Amino acid sequence: MKKFFLPAVALFATTPAIAHADEPATQRFEHKGSSYSYTVTQVGDVRVISGIEERTGKPFTLRVGANRVRGTVGSQQVSFALRDVEPLTKPATTIASR
Repeated sequence: MKKFFLPAVALFATTPAIAHADEPATQRFEHKGSSYSYTVTQVGDVRVISGIEERTGKPFTLRVGANRVRGTVGSQQVSFALRDVEPLTKPATTIASR
């Protein structure tokens, strides 16, 4: 399960948080034939990535800390080291922004 989300986390572990937005911009990426839409918010020192896998509607929430990523994918808990994350080959696209 973590293989689906490792690329997504890599993208946001290194990019700055969305600045001063009332609502975070919904972004989208594709990985291994699946499309994901998500938002990123900053909560203290933790970046929270929340979204869904578009085909199945399975929700996910990932909390990216300084060294570790924890969260849920559907009803399954996930946890892995940030160093295990691989970057996406293509950048994510923004679906809507305010």
